[in-house]
Amino acid sequence: MAILSTPFFGPAVTLPADAATHSAIAPTALSTSLATRLNWLRAGVLGANDGIVSVAAIVVGVAGAGGSTPAIVAAGAAGLVGGAISMALGEYVSVSSQSDSQRAMIEKQKRELRDDPAGELDVLTGLYEARGLAPATARQVAVELTEKDALKAHLSLELNITEEEVANPWHAAGASALAFLLGAILPVLAILLPPEAVRVPVTFLAVLVALALTGALGARLGGSRILRATVRVVTGGAAALAVTWLVGTLLGVAVF
Repeated sequence: MAILSTPFFGPAVTLPADAATHSAIAPTALSTSLATRLNWLRAGVLGANDGIVSVAAIVVGVAGAGGSTPAIVAAGAAGLVGGAISMALGEYVSVSSQSDSQRAMIEKQKRELRDDPAGELDVLTGLYEARGLAPATARQVAVELTEKDALKAHLSLELNITEEEVANPWHAAGASALAFLLGAILPVLAILLPPEAVRVPVTFLAVLVALALTGALGARLGGSRILRATVRVVTGGAAALAVTWLVGTLLGVAVF
């Protein structure tokens, strides 16, 4: 049995040992898993947002320059494929560095547990005391978790990671490229499907609506103010489209 009577856990209650252990460690595990999922989702939203703005700017610029439909298709396809590859490469390099760092920390923790198990048990006990557990309860929790899976216990509490959650650069690269492609398809369709006389205004409208949606979703996932973030994203996208269209119009050269 274990007595939990610290401010962290609220009023004093008596729980079985495994319940005390679960109460002490579950918030960290759950919050880590949720944060990981939200970060991936937010990255996907941002990748789609990049695809929308980048490819929309290209096709609107070519249309403003008087480019023919085949020229717009070629430019849009080039921007779509090139942008997706660029996003994938950038994400792969970034996540590879993160993954290498995580694996190095895991290996370091394994060595410490192998070379000084008693010292690591003291460290784990101290960490649980710092979270609000009484010394005796903290020791009991640390001992039970160490007996069950010492590495998992230390990684969760000390480093806030698990071996299963080490970032996979290939997954990240694929997700980033897919998100960019999904976003980029919208401006390509918006510029090609309407009649030539209205294709630029239709593209502007479709892109701004899509940016408003992705901006609001990204803000919600990031915990920021939705209106401010949405206005910022829409304003930036509108400025990018206006500038590229103006540049294309001033050049006034057909692109083949």
